[in-house]
Amino acid sequence: MRAECSAERLDFGTVEGRAVEAAFDAGLVTSDAGALLLGAADRAIDLVGRFASCFHDERRPEYVEHEVATLVGQRVFAIALGYEDLNDHDELRHDPMMAVLAGKLAARREDCAPVAGKSTLNRLELSKLQPTRYHKISHNPMAIRDLLVDLFLEAHERAPKRIILDLDATDDPVHGEQEGRFFHGYYDCYCYLPLYVFCGRHLLVAKLRRASMDAADGALEEVARASSLASARVGRARALCCVPTQASHAMT
Repeated sequence: MRAECSAERLDFGTVEGRAVEAAFDAGLVTSDAGALLLGAADRAIDLVGRFASCFHDERRPEYVEHEVATLVGQRVFAIALGYEDLNDHDELRHDPMMAVLAGKLAARREDCAPVAGKSTLNRLELSKLQPTRYHKISHNPMAIRDLLVDLFLEAHERAPKRIILDLDATDDPVHGEQEGRFFHGYYDCYCYLPLYVFCGRHLLVAKLRRASMDAADGALEEVARASSLASARVGRARALCCVPTQASHAMT
């Protein structure tokens, strides 16, 4: 049976004056076309731009090829697409889809790709609280943590009267000699043990932790911080917690 498409082309706006369209004519094909929807969602809430504002760049502007917003967006979109390893970016830096998502189709210098490679992104991920000689980009950890709560509150037309927080500690397997890795007996692998706090489908807290610590480590502090920040933004709200068994003793 022949399938019928309701639209021959889908419009995804423009990048540097060029139209971005998805078509079904079997032309230039990519397996990551779904990323265009991620880009549209980002433009609606400005997640990448606001995340990038949590960093401070002291590099000399005349020598900067890849701005912080481009670096942050490139890393966020790549992880969402399943490219978690920084080594992947030595190929992704030449990928037209990644250039579209970054909003930069061409490099300013002839010896550069439109988006960054692994070494430049590595310096971003190793940024300090204060810029140093070799790490000119610094970050504000409190602003980064508060951003998730702000996005959650902005997703509501009215301030919620009750917030149900769902805590989850799960494994994040590693496949190399990453710093801080630890063998976890329950998950039977080398991993990290991040803590997540959700309210419905919204992520409020994502805290990376070593797997050598207890599943409940830091849970009470993170819940207190998220709930107090929400109350400060919209007024007093009742917070209820759904806690997994392995973390329950930390909340009592």
